[in-house]
Amino acid sequence: MIDPQLQDALDEAEMGMDDAIQHLNHELNSIRAGRANPQMLDSVRVEAYGTTTPLNQVANTAAPQADLITVTPYDKSTIGAIEKGITLANLGLNPTNNGSQILLSIPPLTEERRRDLAKNARAKGEEAKISIRNARRTAKDQIKKTVNAESLSEDMQYEAEESLQAMTDRYVGRIDKALDAKEKDIMTV
Repeated sequence: MIDPQLQDALDEAEMGMDDAIQHLNHELNSIRAGRANPQMLDSVRVEAYGTTTPLNQVANTAAPQADLITVTPYDKSTIGAIEKGITLANLGLNPTNNGSQILLSIPPLTEERRRDLAKNARAKGEEAKISIRNARRTAKDQIKKTVNAESLSEDMQYEAEESLQAMTDRYVGRIDKALDAKEKDIMTV
């Protein structure tokens, strides 16, 4: 039976690991895989109303076709700023302004670009693994401090650390599974 104070450290580590997985999933969704996905524009910032604003707060994005994203501004006067923001985001997309909305044609990916995107996805996965290892290290330090402060047994410390390592392995496995799925998605023509 793990001491409640040690369990608190494990619960905190699990929350940190969950956050890392959620962040990774968000990052992977923003990487295009040849099909139009409005989430590709999540990183776009627009200079509107005297401040830098996320695109989704000044326009509606949609993917009516597999190779097209439409961006319809809530206020037509911001269309130029939105177009500039998309260009500056360096997504490899060329915005076409038709006066009332911006059309983004998604070109087919080359083999080289697919490899670059897969490499980028792997890098984001490595960042998530680092976050998980940091959560593990923090929890392990907390476990040691608690064991020393409360004069708990070494068996209890060992059990908590073993549980922490099993949790870490489980989360790293989830990252690997998500990366494999995304890489397959990117490399599928």
